[in-house]
Amino acid sequence: QVQLVESGGGSVQVGGSLRLSCVASGDTISRYCMGWFRQIPDKEREGVAALESDGTTQYADSVKGRFTISRDNDKNTLYLQMKNMKHEDTAVYYCAADLWVGLAKLKRTVYDHWGQGTQVTVS
Repeated sequence: QVQLVESGGGSVQVGGSLRLSCVASGDTISRYCMGWFRQIPDKEREGVAALESDGTTQYADSVKGRFTISRDNDKNTLYLQMKNMKHEDTAVYYCAADLWVGLAKLKRTVYDHWGQGTQVTVS
């Protein structure tokens, strides 16, 4: 069973950049569909980006052109590069993994494995 640990969160100014990392252990992430989600208080956790085992990516409309999901199989690590950040990107960011998610790659309920989250604040 895969375990996930996020890092890289912090504070950044509007227009700035930040890169999140998600280190996996217990299994190789290349086998999984990997996703990044975010959540603000009293709101549903929303999908931000997903990366399938075959390299296919999917992004929420709100981050297209600004965020990039990628992975380093040698390091067993998932990344989320965030650029041109906005106030509304402020949230706790979570990485997630599942062996099969089908078409609903940005739907939180299809993922079984989650990290503990990392706070991102844009001001």
